[in-house]
Amino acid sequence: MTEVKVKKSVSMRDTFGDTILKLSMEDPAVYAIDGDLANSTKVDTVAIKNPSKFLQMGIAEQNMMSVAAGLATTGLQPWATTFAAFLCKRAIDQIQVQIAQPNLNVKMVGAYSGLLTGLTGKTHQALEDIAIFRSLAHMTVLAPADAVEVEKMMRWAHKYDGPVYIRLARDNYPIIFEEDYEFELGKAVPLKEGTDVTIISTGTETSRALEAAEKLEADGISAAVLHMPTIKPLDKEAIIKAAQKTGVIVTAEEHSIYGGLGSAVAEVLVEETPVPMQRVGVKDRNSESAGNNELLEKYEVSAGHIVKAAKNVLERK
Repeated sequence: MTEVKVKKSVSMRDTFGDTILKLSMEDPAVYAIDGDLANSTKVDTVAIKNPSKFLQMGIAEQNMMSVAAGLATTGLQPWATTFAAFLCKRAIDQIQVQIAQPNLNVKMVGAYSGLLTGLTGKTHQALEDIAIFRSLAHMTVLAPADAVEVEKMMRWAHKYDGPVYIRLARDNYPIIFEEDYEFELGKAVPLKEGTDVTIISTGTETSRALEAAEKLEADGISAAVLHMPTIKPLDKEAIIKAAQKTGVIVTAEEHSIYGGLGSAVAEVLVEETPVPMQRVGVKDRNSESAGNNELLEKYEVSAGHIVKAAKNVLERK
């Protein structure tokens, strides 16, 4: 396996805007549905360049999801987009009852997910969305690591018949994947080989996991990095294989440690291959408004905290 060399940084939301516009032009069934945040989520590309495929629902996320469900019952494919915090909490009743339960073909995109929306305000941070969405039957839960994977995931979701939640971030993130990368549902992506510890990461935390692995290498610790773009369905086989190879697991996510990737991986390990494990994520605390670097450090999800977790758990190997 060729180890990843991180290249330039690109915004996930810009790639989302470009891709949803392409899909709306290519497929008559695709509609973009917005909760009055089109300029922020970049779904305004459809509003500007293909307005007949854009539906503005206003600041009414519950109604937006009901409309999405209705459109799906007619054979259309709605892409409902708003901030992850509003989608996973304000509209969860409609998502569960009207979309997940009847297994409708609605694509849900949670923009501005995670911790690093602090300058927008703490009410806009979403640290519970993975936990909420993965608890819903029929729901597929995805978290891309970079802009390349955003487009590949969206192309996959467009062909898939069923509800999908895609977790996106606001800021630029390093490009990890080559353009010929192909997303596979339920498959983890090995990004770096290692023999001492495996870091299993998802979404925005994957670039930090790669950075942490480099720091660990400098300290003489061989760290593997396994990117988990699909949180549900989870790649159990890859988790078991990693546990058997290195004997130590660290999970890393820009999300609460409760109910997210760390919990999902722990569920597999405790049933299949119990090994020492430590979760990196936001602990049992409410978040707050601040700059990105300050938030990463205070809430213990920086590359440095992944390094610290790896060293701590290695002591239990």
